[in-house]
Amino acid sequence: MSVPYTGTLVRTGQERATLVRRTYGLVFGGMAVTAIGVVFAFSQPALMQAVLQHPILSIIAVFAPLLMARSAERDFPRNLILALVFTFVVGIWLAPFLAFAEQRTPGVIGEAALLTFSTFGVLTLYTVISKRDFSAWGSFFIVGLWVLLATSLLNLFIGSAIGAMWLAAGGVLVFSGLLVFDTWRILRSGEYGPDDFVPAALRIYLDLLNIFIRIVALLSGGRRRD
Repeated sequence: MSVPYTGTLVRTGQERATLVRRTYGLVFGGMAVTAIGVVFAFSQPALMQAVLQHPILSIIAVFAPLLMARSAERDFPRNLILALVFTFVVGIWLAPFLAFAEQRTPGVIGEAALLTFSTFGVLTLYTVISKRDFSAWGSFFIVGLWVLLATSLLNLFIGSAIGAMWLAAGGVLVFSGLLVFDTWRILRSGEYGPDDFVPAALRIYLDLLNIFIRIVALLSGGRRRD
């Protein structure tokens, strides 16, 4: 999806470098804050239990700061604060899933993190050195995302373990494609200005988060402990 633009477009190499530095600084900072949220939730069993018992409220708690950050995406520093609050709440929301996956397959979190960062590095490098125009990837993989969501809802009623594995693999593919597209938007499209690092970072962060979740699902489902 394109973002209505009201700011100043990137016009110089220095402005683009500023955008890239700020964007990826926030991406990695957000990941660190998410890890802090996970560790905090691990130390609060009652909080993890509440997340499991109230899934709808948990989802609302996750998306509320994200929606507020996007509505104020050019209102600094409010957008930055809300983005960091969002990444922290994501860690709390993610903690029960990670605890279950780690119990089922010890070491899976570290392996999934390594694979996610490797995927990120390879795809980002590919986008940087490639001279291709990836603008068409956006609509293609967004359609793929909607198909993925629809089939995921269907599988909730079917309850197929094999189907869940295929959906996780499809999710890695879809969000890898979106990662390339979003990276291209930052580096080449000229869609963002140098101060638009918060919305740019949130898109990259969400791509990586979804890749990580689905890699965890693949590893923990494919190598179950006896």
